Amino acid sequence: MERESFESTEIARILNSSFIPIKIDREERPDVDAIYMNYVQATTGSGGWPLNVFLTPDLEPVFGGTYWPGPENSMTSSMSDTISFLDILQKMSNVWTKQEGRCRESAKDITRQLREFADEGVLSYSRKASDEGDSDGLEIDLLEDAYQHFKMKYDKANGGFASAPKFPTPVNLKFLLNLGQWSGTVKHIVGESECAYAAMMATNTLRNMARGGIRDQIGFGFSRYSVTADWSLPHFEKMLYDQGQLLDVYLDAFLISRDPEMLGAVYDIATYITSPPIAATTGGFNCAEDADSYPSHSDKIKREGAYYVWSLKEIHTVLGDHDADVCARFYGARYDGNIEPENDPHDEFMSQNVLKIASTPKALAKEMGMTEEEVVTVLKEGRKKLREHRERQRPPPALDDKIIVAWNGLAIGALARTSAVLENIDPEKSKECRLAAERAVAFIRKELFDADSKLLWRVYREGRGDVPGFCDDYAFFIHGLLDLYEATFNDQYLEFADTLQKTQLDLFLSPHGRGFFSTPSPHPPDLLLRLKNGMDSAEPSSNNISASNLHRLASMLDDEEYARHARETVAAFEAEIEQFPFTFTGMLGSIVKSKLGSKGAVITGRGNDEALVALRASIGPGRTVTRVGDGMGEWLRRRNSLVGTLDNRRNGVFVCENKKCNEGLQHL
Repeated sequence: MERESFESTEIARILNSSFIPIKIDREERPDVDAIYMNYVQATTGSGGWPLNVFLTPDLEPVFGGTYWPGPENSMTSSMSDTISFLDILQKMSNVWTKQEGRCRESAKDITRQLREFADEGVLSYSRKASDEGDSDGLEIDLLEDAYQHFKMKYDKANGGFASAPKFPTPVNLKFLLNLGQWSGTVKHIVGESECAYAAMMATNTLRNMARGGIRDQIGFGFSRYSVTADWSLPHFEKMLYDQGQLLDVYLDAFLISRDPEMLGAVYDIATYITSPPIAATTGGFNCAEDADSYPSHSDKIKREGAYYVWSLKEIHTVLGDHDADVCARFYGARYDGNIEPENDPHDEFMSQNVLKIASTPKALAKEMGMTEEEVVTVLKEGRKKLREHRERQRPPPALDDKIIVAWNGLAIGALARTSAVLENIDPEKSKECRLAAERAVAFIRKELFDADSKLLWRVYREGRGDVPGFCDDYAFFIHGLLDLYEATFNDQYLEFADTLQKTQLDLFLSPHGRGFFSTPSPHPPDLLLRLKNGMDSAEPSSNNISASNLHRLASMLDDEEYARHARETVAAFEAEIEQFPFTFTGMLGSIVKSKLGSKGAVITGRGNDEALVALRASIGPGRTVTRVGDGMGEWLRRRNSLVGTLDNRRNGVFVCENKKCNEGLQHL
């Protein structure tokens, strides 16, 4: 809409004469976006971006929607029932002028309903809790209900769980992978074969994604989503929050399967996050790269995917005929392009190819009379040459160089875990990932954290922004700090996480003590509603991650208050989870922790080196690892008296649960 409507002089004229246009950066103000997205979803049955809402001067919504075509869009003339943005503006201007009173009355009624809906689950739980004590009604068999939902939705041909457009939704993939990693109790309830099938659905989805066009096959990283069901044609925007989550889930898939293809994706995503332009020179991580770019330095009009697509002729020019034939077959490139016309309404991809894995070195060797080793060499060299040509000849997509604390938290955690997993496999890459995570933490601590007030700020771009941190900034960053602690056993990261957790409880916890609001207290004056984020979507919900953090901190610090907050955070969404468990997959893990407890491994002294590496590399769901002794764990010893009692014991590994510690990994 930016190109079609907001750069149109006709649109600008009516906007400026009849409205007060306000553009919100949803990444900087997700709280505003969430309120009006809820409204559009409730009134139209669907949502998405761009989000456009007409408000009264009191910020109450009158009418809203997502995409409306601009006045010059050729699609409009061929679709008589399509309403353009210009039509919407004219109608809204007339309605407001002639029926302002009715518009205000309707907006107030809608706002009242939105407020009641937002309060419904919280208030119903509060009444129940006051009558019956703490709620303990959520059961582990909800995992079975969620599993059955994904099994029914699973695309056996392509992986994933929906038709096009198809989003990765890593939080759901992580849930499916974790099903088989929980204790025997979970496997007994869900079923051992079902848990195995859950892991298969996730790994097959990840494999198809890794081979599809949604992955940048000659560069690094993944696009935001696929326009097609087979992952072949992406929307080419790359988001940091996707990279962090996908790195984490591909790592899980590798630890379960030991599949080199999963490890290859781990390397690619880690390289993307830790390299320019995503890795900022300041130490943090920038938030996104655009989908659109100029096809060449001489072009004046941007096209979606121009940086990533290839004509077969261009591949031959760069690689030469023989190597081009090998690479074209491998990547599925054709003379007339591999993008179907129905997926190219603006004719941007004519004769262009999105590179995807369409063959194997073994099949190509047989087909072309080469050895498999020769094919692999050609593919490696071809990928390098195509990437160098792209970087040299094409202007890169525009960079959104905001550094957002929440998204950096996801990246920090994933890089920390990757560092731990690669410690024995590739020490150099392991160190690279660890240092990148530590630099990002140091940057945020210096630029976006106030040591006196213990408050976070959300955004940095050429200096600190004016927006205080939201609940997801605290939750995701604490999550990253805990992962980094378990990768390094540096007390400062655990202590920082503990400090921020206390601030989060002070600022965001519901007055009833159940669940976290997205915005801090006191209620900001420019907000219509104060919401709680419970359902997972493209990003995990802040309450999901908060509950997980509280369980982990409770285990690491032997802190029952944190454990109680974790249980009550999940219980705040009890009614919704029971109805739609598949939209709360992250919180299902916290239900398991509440029911079965969290076991923590404590390494004393120098510890057992082999056990140390194994624990760092494969910390499963519901498990934590801490370390004391040999100059480590000084703060932890003071904070956790239970861990402190182990300090005088000989070197070893102890598993602690319910205030008892037993020596030996067999208890974990």
